[in-house]
Amino acid sequence: MIGVTGASGRLGRLVVAELLERVPASRIVALARTPDKIADLADRGVVVRRADYNDLATLDPALAGVERLLLVSGSEVGRRIAQHRNVIEAAVRAGVRFVAYTSILHADRTPLRALAEEHLATEEALRASGLAWTFLRNSWYTENYEDRARAAAATGELVGATGDARIASATRADYAAAAAVVLTTDGHAGRIYELAGDEAWTMRDLARIVSEVTGRPVTWRNLSPAEYEASLVRQGTPPPVAQILAAIEAGIAQDALFDESHQLSRLIGRPTTPLREVVRAWFVT
Repeated sequence: MIGVTGASGRLGRLVVAELLERVPASRIVALARTPDKIADLADRGVVVRRADYNDLATLDPALAGVERLLLVSGSEVGRRIAQHRNVIEAAVRAGVRFVAYTSILHADRTPLRALAEEHLATEEALRASGLAWTFLRNSWYTENYEDRARAAAATGELVGATGDARIASATRADYAAAAAVVLTTDGHAGRIYELAGDEAWTMRDLARIVSEVTGRPVTWRNLSPAEYEASLVRQGTPPPVAQILAAIEAGIAQDALFDESHQLSRLIGRPTTPLREVVRAWFVT
């Protein structure tokens, strides 16, 4: 039995879809805080169970019979260490043999320290658990840039503070395929995969591609982190959120999202999805 936490989320759902291409539905356990959101998976024969990272009473029965588990990192920044430990401890009690965890690219050396802290703590908890593990250290989702691309198409300007830093993003579907490979094949235990897209692009490239796809002129305007933070506040972003977003941009400016090892495409057996293809899908229906 293969379990996937966060199966109602955008990544988790894609992982389940990938698994359905590889194993019988009856071998897949889709875990979600609100099972009603994935009732359609139950209709396809997937085992659907409630699992809430914060509710210990749900975790032991949710993991019963699961041998291989994908722990999709939680979305509640600041609470994830405790949440992930809850899942890991329940996995040990349930007799889970292997856990793959979605971490962050170059977690041990990324300049995005604030984001990496909880991932590193989870990695350490898995190392200490006695479980076999694999760390899937994912770069950014290309989809993270959809709203900014749409705003740029509307205003004619893409604004940020990353300079000409290289961003090796990939789609959620690319990362989901990698997770499914690791869950359904052998030889991955104890491995750390630094997963990133084959194509490294800059925000200047994104502006150019948005312009070419939409036929509207779009330019890239690079700001300092402080200027970017101020611009976000002027647009209505709450100051604490603007501060975090500016700090992330500063980290990306140090190539935090760049990797050229091509481990992702080798793992999934195909090239990762090109940026232009993703942008075209956003604007061309």
